[in-house]
Amino acid sequence: MAELRSILRFLHLQAITPLPLGAAVPPVGGWRLATLPPPTMTTADVQRLLDSCDRSSAVGVRNFAIMTLLARLGLRSIEIARLELRDVDWRAGELVVRGKGRRHDRLPLPAEVGEALVGYLSAGVRYPTGARHLFLTCRAPRGPIRADLVNDVVERACARAGLPRVGPHRLRHALAGELLARGAGLVAISQVLRHQDLATTALYAKVDLDALRRVAQPWPGTAR
Repeated sequence: MAELRSILRFLHLQAITPLPLGAAVPPVGGWRLATLPPPTMTTADVQRLLDSCDRSSAVGVRNFAIMTLLARLGLRSIEIARLELRDVDWRAGELVVRGKGRRHDRLPLPAEVGEALVGYLSAGVRYPTGARHLFLTCRAPRGPIRADLVNDVVERACARAGLPRVGPHRLRHALAGELLARGAGLVAISQVLRHQDLATTALYAKVDLDALRRVAQPWPGTAR
């Protein structure tokens, strides 16, 4: 519409049209967060991704732990790459997450996540002297993983499971959808995903289309 208004103004300035018709073209409404989020993965699909990890190998055990953090706690790729050994508080059953803007959050450590981390740490991981990070590369020289490796882990799991390729953030969406389906409120989901703005979490409420249909009002002028 903006392009059309520009053309009409130009035509008027060039005396091609006698009237300034640019103002007659109404602007197109645009609303923040008006679109639906990408389709969420089902709980069964997420489990297929986890089951695709070969837990008999060192790489598979590490990747399973990474996938579990994504699926059960909704961590971001960079947050997983930043995890340090000291961030796992086994006695308190908590995990320190180093998020955006140097923000540190403490999340409960679910049993499933703890077991995946124990499996990884018990698989003979050799930490170099002075190493602090939890997840290391499996090839020499061994060092902290990068965030893009987390993306590779998810994409390879999709290929093994025969699922469409998705990124790590889609597992975060899937967790939000699962919590919503279980009856969790937006405030609780916001705390799990560590959103600073509740409006960001409200975006996930739109994935529950059945609930939206029950509260949606008919469009003015339509038949009831």
